[in-house]
Amino acid sequence: MFNLSYWSLASAGLLLTGLVTTAVVPFVTSVSKVAMLQSSGYANAAPEPTANFPDTADHWAQPFIEALAERNIVTGYLDGTYRPNRPVNRDEFAAVLRQAFHQNQERRIASGSVYKDVQAGYWAASAIEEAYEAGFMHGYPGGYFKPQQPVSRVEVLVSLTQNLNLKKSTPQATTQPAKSQRATKLFFFPLAMTSLMQPMVAAKAAKTAPQPPASVVVSNYYTDADKIPQYAVDNVAAATQAALVVNYPNTRILNPNKNATRGDIAAFVHQALVNQGRLEPLQSTRPASNYIVGRSIDR
Repeated sequence: MFNLSYWSLASAGLLLTGLVTTAVVPFVTSVSKVAMLQSSGYANAAPEPTANFPDTADHWAQPFIEALAERNIVTGYLDGTYRPNRPVNRDEFAAVLRQAFHQNQERRIASGSVYKDVQAGYWAASAIEEAYEAGFMHGYPGGYFKPQQPVSRVEVLVSLTQNLNLKKSTPQATTQPAKSQRATKLFFFPLAMTSLMQPMVAAKAAKTAPQPPASVVVSNYYTDADKIPQYAVDNVAAATQAALVVNYPNTRILNPNKNATRGDIAAFVHQALVNQGRLEPLQSTRPASNYIVGRSIDR
């Protein structure tokens, strides 16, 4: 004979646990899924029907969210929503990094050493540790991580670019300032001599081709480039040239210090995985592709 009071209490306990999970762990999958992804690699994990969120159907980031949700890199809330406009905290971002990337360990936290504000039993403790050891994230002076602090858009881009081997993407249309064209006098050489000169011409071109400073790159792309923190200029330039940046609704406005939303995070991480060759590029027929800064011609 079942004890009804016992099962009532147990049900209440499960309900409370579900509510806490909904509020605290909105961006990550269960521990069993995490273990599966870590052992097999997210790209090989079987997609699950968790990508159709009712509140992303008309959202600009829907294709990015869908692609990541299918691979269990991001997930929704227990009520089935994704809440794409909700800001992302540092602990949630660490959990997404853990799901999306499998970087080599660059450093190690000393045995017994933990952040003062991250308890051993904290839901994101292991994700935060891995994000630090892989070089994605850093703590604050005094031994603090500030897990509940929202992460800004520029902080996300810095985190991704400082640890991923990004490849430059050929822009669809150059935004570099037009250079004045000067008429040059043509000289004609015998065909044999021209063939001999080709290696020298190519070598000279490779040596003399100047790379624009990062400050010039960001200024050419963004009208609010002056709002990018000085420490992040190089990273934002690299992210831009690698087609990681997605700006909605205006690609010319970066909003670097604005809190990154769940939609922003999905878009940036999606583009980083595309750059790594681990995800297919977004088709150019998808409206969301119009918000990718510096996207390639073949996309």
